[in-house]
Amino acid sequence: MEHDELLAAVEAILFASGDPMKASRIAQVLGEETQTVIGIARELQEAYLESASGIRLVQMNDSLQLCSAPEYATYVVRALEQRKPPKLSQSALEVLAVVAYFQPVTRAYIDQVRGVDSSYTVGMLTERGLIEPCGRLEAPGRPTLYQTSALFLRTMGMVTLDELPVLPDLATNEGAEKLQAAIEQLQNRGEQIAIEEAPEVEPTHTPEEKPAGE
Repeated sequence: MEHDELLAAVEAILFASGDPMKASRIAQVLGEETQTVIGIARELQEAYLESASGIRLVQMNDSLQLCSAPEYATYVVRALEQRKPPKLSQSALEVLAVVAYFQPVTRAYIDQVRGVDSSYTVGMLTERGLIEPCGRLEAPGRPTLYQTSALFLRTMGMVTLDELPVLPDLATNEGAEKLQAAIEQLQNRGEQIAIEEAPEVEPTHTPEEKPAGE
């Protein structure tokens, strides 16, 4: 396939998909190497930027997606008659930070780190697509494991999790403070996702005593 035709094909596939698509899948369809498709995607990224286009191509790990340019978000929201959603709540950001840094994790582990029952927030973040189940822990009850999603990377403006701020050992005295600082950095990035939170309460039992599967 000629270079210009390959550029157009990748653009057409991503436009028609709307959702993130793995570069390896596009490569398979086009009969090309995955790295060739990633290189084409980067060319499209640069072309959109140089032409001041209202379209952007974002990469999230090994997935690609077309989206609108952030500077035109206000107009897009108005055109779609949607209200600008509020910032992520503090509890949602705390859960996201725990999952992002320590994934894959169980809900019991999240509760243990935060010191409160996080079941509602975990459910809301899963419903919003920011975290997702990724298997089960090989332990009694086989509790669900969670990881961050491609939407999390896009929301935070990151390509990979390697871009997360470095987190020190939480066992030190400065650990909790540094985790809070990391949460604040995530908050600056994640202002556009709406998460409504119910009040959270102190656990009535330790994470190890939770019913199986939670």
